[in-house]
Amino acid sequence: MRTPTSTRIPGVALLLLAMAFSIFPLLSMLSTALQPQGSVPLGLSWPSDPQWHNFVDAWHVADITTLAGSSFLLVLGVVPLGVLLATMAGYALGQLRVPGGSILFVLLLLGLTLPFEVTIVPLYYQIQEMGLLNTRLGLILPLIGLNMPFAVFWMRAHFLNAPAELSEAASMDGAGAWQSFRAVHLPLALPSIASLGLLMFISTWNQFLLAIVLMDDPAKRTMAGALQNFVGQYSTDVVLLNAGSLLIMAPMILVFLFFQRHIVKAMLAGSVKG
Repeated sequence: MRTPTSTRIPGVALLLLAMAFSIFPLLSMLSTALQPQGSVPLGLSWPSDPQWHNFVDAWHVADITTLAGSSFLLVLGVVPLGVLLATMAGYALGQLRVPGGSILFVLLLLGLTLPFEVTIVPLYYQIQEMGLLNTRLGLILPLIGLNMPFAVFWMRAHFLNAPAELSEAASMDGAGAWQSFRAVHLPLALPSIASLGLLMFISTWNQFLLAIVLMDDPAKRTMAGALQNFVGQYSTDVVLLNAGSLLIMAPMILVFLFFQRHIVKAMLAGSVKG
């Protein structure tokens, strides 16, 4: 059935508005990043002589090579383990009748409502007592824990939408809960898992406050921590700040473009239950 033109026009208009809302800040940052260093650009205007070397200068000033390696190590420590734990917990809460599962789910929902900032001080003293302060493990563990409430909620929603007949058919063939999870539900959950991995990647890559608090060594922080290198005591280099911000955002944009189809599949799967 073809959608009437009168119905499509508002949708197209909203999509164009959303595109402009997303693209305009990037264009503004790009035009600012290409201005002469030391200037204070106003508005959105393409420079007559674009200073492309600003990106090279920003790379060296912020020591992005070192911080990019540190960020990738943190991502490799947080995302695979976090996705694995969230997938298994989501399966347990969504498909299995786990004793006390409802209580655990309510506690996870409470974790979603807890402001991130109120956990900083307790986390600092807890990591200090564990002897993990200024170590990557001391940052990886809190990041996994902070991602768990949303991650488990996301995967639980997927497994709740999975047809119950799949588990029943697997059990009739003699498959246990683990075999059913590995052979039946896990392949169907790949879009949700991929989209969750992307969201956790973005969350870890953008982490700034926790890395500053738990890491004394600037070389072990995330790429977002590189932004402080452009802020001086009396002034801020706006041009290099925008160039550095674009360099920090580039990996996230590339990863998002690569995994966007999995996000669409996960959202569609959640909206067409049954």
